[in-house]
Amino acid sequence: MELRSDIIKKGIERAPHRALLRACGLSEEDMDKPLIGIANSYIDIIPGHVHLREFVEPIKEEIRKAGGVPIEFNVIGVDDGIAMGHYGMRYSLPSRELIADCIETVVQAHQLDALVCVPNCDKIVPGMLMATMRLNIPTIFVSGGPMKAGEVEGKKVDLISVFEGIGKLKKGEIDEGQLAVIEQNACPTCGSCAGLFTANSMNCLTEVLGLALPGNGTILAVDPRREMLAREAGRRIMELLKNNIKPRDIVDKRAFDNAFAVDIAMGGSSNTVLHLLAIAREGGIRYDLADINEISKRTPNICKIAPSSHYHIEDLDRVGGIPTILKELLKGGLIDGDQPTVSGKTLREIAESAPDADGEVIRSLEDPYSKEGGIAILFGNLAPEGAVVKTAGVDEKMLVFKGRAICFDSEEEAIEGIMGGKVKPGHVVVIRYEGPKGGPGMREMLSPTSAIMGMGLGDKVALITDGRFSGGTRGACVGHVSPEASAYGPIGIVRDGDEILIDIPSRKLELLVDEDEIKRRLKNFKPKEKDIPSPWLRRYAKLVKSASEGAVLES
Repeated sequence: MELRSDIIKKGIERAPHRALLRACGLSEEDMDKPLIGIANSYIDIIPGHVHLREFVEPIKEEIRKAGGVPIEFNVIGVDDGIAMGHYGMRYSLPSRELIADCIETVVQAHQLDALVCVPNCDKIVPGMLMATMRLNIPTIFVSGGPMKAGEVEGKKVDLISVFEGIGKLKKGEIDEGQLAVIEQNACPTCGSCAGLFTANSMNCLTEVLGLALPGNGTILAVDPRREMLAREAGRRIMELLKNNIKPRDIVDKRAFDNAFAVDIAMGGSSNTVLHLLAIAREGGIRYDLADINEISKRTPNICKIAPSSHYHIEDLDRVGGIPTILKELLKGGLIDGDQPTVSGKTLREIAESAPDADGEVIRSLEDPYSKEGGIAILFGNLAPEGAVVKTAGVDEKMLVFKGRAICFDSEEEAIEGIMGGKVKPGHVVVIRYEGPKGGPGMREMLSPTSAIMGMGLGDKVALITDGRFSGGTRGACVGHVSPEASAYGPIGIVRDGDEILIDIPSRKLELLVDEDEIKRRLKNFKPKEKDIPSPWLRRYAKLVKSASEGAVLES
């Protein structure tokens, strides 16, 4: 078999290259073997990644057994929970681009033959997926696995319980001692946080895209089956290389249709919209926001996981995980079951051996939480290019909401206003200048949304922003409003007291101000400029495109 890596290993002219490879421990026999890259996202400050140094060893072992040479390298990572609520969050979304570029750099500079991606949290999964579609060499994903949920007084808790606990403390519902107990028990193990937040949503969707084995998104990090999954991934990558099966052979337009259908059915993080658009672009696949609404209208919401319910990822795994959701959707012809996967089976074949929906964690198509899906794209004069809302986390009586705007030009201003009592029932909180350019970096805003919930305003107040939300956000929270304020978007001209309509069933986001007045305001509108001390963030702000295009960089 002709190998990409032969270009650095074969021929007299490559003697210097081989000398360097020998210094890394490669033997004479290794010069005839494929070099299998392992992109490991191990880092000491992210709970989902602290165990990945040891986790990759079984993968490497299986690659060696199958005749390959494992080449491990690392990528950076940002913990969104730790970066949340301060300047550091501006680096989270940009890190996605750095991760994709770094993987491309290592793979192409050393002409590696195949790739095993070992992500787990936040922007690491989509960054690796973007690199995968860009490089198009045989690749398989195996994540580090989700965290077990914590427990306090017989009730399950997770990271969102801590964020919302701050609001409860401010409201006087709990004291500092009770908050401390929640804090100490919310994150009991390593792994990606226990709910269907962005990390776990994306790890589940790697199964649907066909780039990961069944169970990748739901088997707990501390479950012995996780090591078995890692070993199988090590064996499968050698088969993928042998048969020259590449990501673009698996992931096409229908794969993204399937991914959005499952995401909508399970009410995953709204961030998945941003990331799937970016991943599709790297594969040369055009995907429009309007297409997502078509899928949402025909796909019911059959699964609700924290923060949308008291169930956690471990519960989803217990009842069959993603294969069971696939099985239910296939009954209604809502996905294409003929899509291939890295397992060697189609989605239909994977679903056939899955248990039936249990009726609680995963409901049947006949008894859904809602007839339409858990994610919706809103359009209107406030969001000409679209906005995203996680409908699975919205109280039914908030699906249509009309309120008066109270505007903030940063997340910090909004938190101060919410905690200080400025935000009242009937308000639509507007947070702007937090988009890809304006942030810069499109910060996740779990702190203000959690404060709203913690202070008992979740069914009385809505929030819209050109920024984005954590997968842990719940409530009537509309993000990714495009164009953003810094790109002369209409969200920048909203004034305190303006009436705003959020109509999720009709997919509308409207500023209820006279059309001539809107035109006058837009004509005179000059976006605020921020001082950006970081050279990297300045470059990012200049190059980043709209959230409606996945917030990718100009190429």
